[in-house]
Amino acid sequence: MWFIFALMSAVFAALTSILAKIGIEGVNSNLATAIRTVVVVVMAWGMVFLTSAQSGISEISKKSWLFLILSGLATGASWLCYYKALQVGEASKVVPIDKLSVVITLVLAFVFLHEQFTAKSMIGCVLIGAGTLLMVL
Repeated sequence: MWFIFALMSAVFAALTSILAKIGIEGVNSNLATAIRTVVVVVMAWGMVFLTSAQSGISEISKKSWLFLILSGLATGASWLCYYKALQVGEASKVVPIDKLSVVITLVLAFVFLHEQFTAKSMIGCVLIGAGTLLMVL
């Protein structure tokens, strides 16, 4: 089931890039990011209430709060940078560079989460990096 959700995430991420590039024309990138964020917040809280998950708020540990907040700050910084890059660059070049996050995530998962970094992971990282360079240059 995780694979279906991951694949749907990729499709929606692709749509996000294309729709954002069209929508950001003539709009300040920070304003565009704020508008997008409001939509995401309404959607996310809508799902929380639709699935009656709001009762779990009181059960969240301090550690989880801290890391969820830090993750939110990282997301905000990523979105602000991404929208600025989309505004001034071509989507066909911005998106591949953004997807280098896959490589960075694998390295960070190895360093901080002690996840396995296999030969397959290394080959994948090299191919993603090479593919990104090929698309951007």
